[in-house]
Amino acid sequence: MKIVITGSSTGIGRAIATDLLSLGHEVWGVARRDQSDLKKKYSSTFVASQIDVSDWNQVEQLQQEVKKRWVSIDGFINCAGFQGEIGSFSKTDSQKWSDTVIKNISMTFFPLRAFHSLLLRKNEPAKVICFSGGGATQPRPNFSAYAAAKAGIVRLVETIAEEWKDDQIEINAIAPGRIDTAMMDEIIAKGPDLVGAKEYEAAQKQKESKEDALSSVLTLVRWLLSSESNGITGKLISAQWDQWEKWPQHLSELQTTDLYTLRRITGRERGTTWGDKS
Repeated sequence: MKIVITGSSTGIGRAIATDLLSLGHEVWGVARRDQSDLKKKYSSTFVASQIDVSDWNQVEQLQQEVKKRWVSIDGFINCAGFQGEIGSFSKTDSQKWSDTVIKNISMTFFPLRAFHSLLLRKNEPAKVICFSGGGATQPRPNFSAYAAAKAGIVRLVETIAEEWKDDQIEINAIAPGRIDTAMMDEIIAKGPDLVGAKEYEAAQKQKESKEDALSSVLTLVRWLLSSESNGITGKLISAQWDQWEKWPQHLSELQTTDLYTLRRITGRERGTTWGDKS
């Protein structure tokens, strides 16, 4: 497969790029940092671009460069993101908070918008993977900007999935869970007074854990890129908790319900009617 990956120089993006390259896929890695080490190791199958994907002009130019080399792409994986402004909402820097939300969403939107035309294919559906989590499905005190952005990415994925139904493109979001990356190091470095005791303790616990949480993410990515996941689109999938490998057995239910999506829960759905009109 020919796959473009953003945020491929560090963290989850780096791990995914390395894993897919080891399987023989062709990867175009996009990041702000240098990736010459990967280029040296996988000289025939890895191409690197050093740009900021929160800048539309740079992303548009990147798309033109990819188009010159590849007529189309089989997959796109968006791993670019940053935690940005952290701390109690009422004490955050307003401009930094806003930048965190806007840039994180733009880092997903701009590449998706630019590469849509290269994802259009006639046979097998192209596969698109975005990353959410980070407070998208539940309140995350002291991370309001990052959580708001990640929730926005889920709704973006769900909406695009509806619009792209006739385009042979399947797009899903992954909630990776707590992974030992630079983001976790940042949480620990900032300390419990800023990030909160619960967040700090959870990060320390994961840091000390011998559990290989990243392997679940890599396995899920492989599955979503494969034909085994054909027909599944517009879903938010937990790498750690969902039995996604069984989903193809229930494809009709997945395609006709709001399972594994972000939705408003009503009293009627929870067995109470005091808050709902009859």
